[in-house]
Amino acid sequence: MFDIGFTELLLVGIVALVVLGPDRLPGAVRTAGLWIGRIKRSFSSIKAEVEREIGADEIRRQLHNEQILDLEREMNAAKQALNSPLSSLTETATTAATATETSSQDKSPQP
Repeated sequence: MFDIGFTELLLVGIVALVVLGPDRLPGAVRTAGLWIGRIKRSFSSIKAEVEREIGADEIRRQLHNEQILDLEREMNAAKQALNSPLSSLTETATTAATATETSSQDKSPQP
């Protein structure tokens, strides 16, 4: 992640030994380790929470899409229900008109 090699770590250790001294260095390393652990845990908990929220948003989006699809299906079913009586009325009217034309042709004089 930071691309720190062995020589850089050795240099940081030597500088820390010179600055802090041999008696305070173990305590400082222990404290730094504790703080680094706390930071890692907090980042991992934040990451997990964000992933849960993203998953929850995805679930909400899917539910919303399913509701829209259900509404479209209901609309299409209602549309078909409205169209089928109209088409049967149209067919009835067409049949009646054809029957009227046929009966009027039967009554007309034949040459």
